[in-house]
Amino acid sequence: MSSDNVDELPKEAKIMSLILQAQAIEDCDKKVVNQLLDFAHRYTVEVFQDALIYSEHAGKNDLDVEDVRLAIQGRVNHSFTTPPSKEFLLELAEERNSTPLPLLPEKFGIRLPPEKHCLTAVNFQVVPEVC
Repeated sequence: MSSDNVDELPKEAKIMSLILQAQAIEDCDKKVVNQLLDFAHRYTVEVFQDALIYSEHAGKNDLDVEDVRLAIQGRVNHSFTTPPSKEFLLELAEERNSTPLPLLPEKFGIRLPPEKHCLTAVNFQVVPEVC
């Protein structure tokens, strides 16, 4: 985010910009910060809603730290996936790349009918100019 726009941003957007800068992201579109703020808000609301459900199920009137931890754990287990390991991807790539590509025929592409039957043929005649 450019430094001239930072002064007019709300506090939360400034904090999000600082988080991005801490991750070595020097410049980004203003929409990126807004999208990250929207994601953070939705995630927080969903975690607290889940924590309230867990608290009610346990018969408690107030939220507890354990309810929030359980809600976060539930969100992490079901919302976010970990990427496959590098070894697995290398093994998969080696397996896929072991089969050779098919050879290209001498005449490749779509076969067209003779030129007189195609729309690419000349469909007019030029009359020579008589003086």
